[in-house]
Amino acid sequence: MIRCRDVCKIYQQGENEITALAGVSLEIAAGSFAAVMGQSGSGKSTLLHLIGGLDRPTSGELLVDGRLIGQMADDQVTLFRRRQIGFVFQFFNLLPTLTAMENIALPFVLDGRAKSEADGRAAILLAKVGLDKRKNHLPEELSGGEIQRVAIARALAFTPLILLADEPTGNLDSKTGAAILDLLRQINQEDACTVVMVTHSEEAASYADRKIYLRDGRVKQ
Repeated sequence: MIRCRDVCKIYQQGENEITALAGVSLEIAAGSFAAVMGQSGSGKSTLLHLIGGLDRPTSGELLVDGRLIGQMADDQVTLFRRRQIGFVFQFFNLLPTLTAMENIALPFVLDGRAKSEADGRAAILLAKVGLDKRKNHLPEELSGGEIQRVAIARALAFTPLILLADEPTGNLDSKTGAAILDLLRQINQEDACTVVMVTHSEEAASYADRKIYLRDGRVKQ
């Protein structure tokens, strides 16, 4: 599903060059659950952003589902990202003025779908994450775990090939975090969705099939 060949990412900060990735080569199989680990500054989030098409590699080859995502036109990347890749973030990124139902329906609205289709799909996804009775609540009326479940449901809007999770339990207590990790594992197994999760936690990484350790922008192990 994901293949990196000598992928480098260099950021320009004034006259200085910051090397975030320094030649990463790895493969992640379709339907697997991979945890990407490493200290702050190791390149974990950068790798996730490149896989998700939020940024482009400086050099090297990155294929996602057989496509050279770094060489696609901006509009093609946007469409591919919306329909084939789901994102889950540490800070949830829900819109505070929209209900749980409306937050989940938003990707369909942005895709030009009819409101009836958007609401119908959102209701199915809310049930999938166990929040069908909380559909009309605003994010401020939900617990941290519930908010993250809404974010996961939104990420599953178009039944993505890949779910990218950046520290998805970083703002949750251990019990709630474990429930979210159980949900990610369930999605991985039941939907054959490839999950790539960035985490600092060995406990969180234990839910994955495979651990990839980065250090100074390279694969250490």
